[in-house]
Amino acid sequence: MTIDEVAAVTRYDFRVATLSLTDEAGPFGVTLLEAAESRRTVLFSVGAGGNPERHLPLLRSLQENGFTVVAPHFERLVAPEITENDFLLRARRLRLALDRVTPQEAGAVGVGHSIGATLLLAMAGGQAWTRQGHRLSVDRDERLRKLTLLAPATGFFQAPAALDGVRIPVLAWAGSKDTVTPPAQVEFLRRALAERVPMEVHVEEGAGHFSFMNVPPPNVIEPLADRAEFLTRLTAGVLRFARD
Repeated sequence: MTIDEVAAVTRYDFRVATLSLTDEAGPFGVTLLEAAESRRTVLFSVGAGGNPERHLPLLRSLQENGFTVVAPHFERLVAPEITENDFLLRARRLRLALDRVTPQEAGAVGVGHSIGATLLLAMAGGQAWTRQGHRLSVDRDERLRKLTLLAPATGFFQAPAALDGVRIPVLAWAGSKDTVTPPAQVEFLRRALAERVPMEVHVEEGAGHFSFMNVPPPNVIEPLADRAEFLTRLTAGVLRFARD
């Protein structure tokens, strides 16, 4: 498998670059925010919509605090459930994007939303399974040293011992009004991991699935009275966890 870097163009004053990488399925875009003096890489794994720049203020805050952020773009998922091919393609491209900026011996922090958080759990050693009982083979990436999971979809890890391979600290957030990945999914994560790894869970009262996004999908009704205030607190929590 080869990586072909086609372009790296600074688009804004705050040093956002657009990369084009290539794998056997073709080219794909990657948003790269390089910190002036990087302390560590953040691998950002976007949800079903596929555009990580809907979270750009969070990514910029990470960059401004010394983290180089790499965030692949994906085609939007339109089916109710992600297919096996799409799951494995996203996992592969996350790894390729991380390869672009982070040597094998270096560490990285994973930050992901929804199905993007699920993929990071798989890359950190979790064994994901489809609803039909198919094993999704994703190699562990030893560069991942911490995970921040925003509204993660954890139904892929319900098989016995599916999360036994996860051995790194986890910060998980859920929204009390999330009907896509309800709070029970992070509570399952807490039960599976808390006795073995440092685990921190926050359930935001009144938040929905898309409250974690700076730019939600069109026609979404926001349940929070002040989403901007929540996102400010969320960003502070992500930064604290990444720095500690």
